[in-house]
Amino acid sequence: MSDITPAIQEFISRVVHDGSNYRMDAMEKLYTDDMAILFPTQEGAIAAAPRKEVFAEFAARGSAGEAPLSTEYEILHLEEQGDYATALLYRRMSDAAAPFLYELRLQRGGTYGWLVAGETVTPWPDPKTAGAFLPPRQAA
Repeated sequence: MSDITPAIQEFISRVVHDGSNYRMDAMEKLYTDDMAILFPTQEGAIAAAPRKEVFAEFAARGSAGEAPLSTEYEILHLEEQGDYATALLYRRMSDAAAPFLYELRLQRGGTYGWLVAGETVTPWPDPKTAGAFLPPRQAA
């Protein structure tokens, strides 16, 4: 994707690879202190997992000796607006898990030039409904 700056490409690669390998010291440098991950629950509500909970889960998996997660991802879209950027990623963490659409909300700063300020994770769209964000037009 030639329109995505190499710095953001490298930063996102670092986020995926360090997180997938449970590198907690490295992850500490990639996220803002108030970062949270938003995701839909099976009941249709939106849950927010704060950084502390997310990091605890990744640390527990690493401490338990779990195999690294897959690093399969693709940057689908990126918008930069001054000190902020939004990246949309296709992401699959395991052959045993469904793929998801990740929205990374980035802000300038940190060791690597960017920090993840928040994420929204939603199931990968069903091709039958993808692209239909508005209902069909009604006949007048």
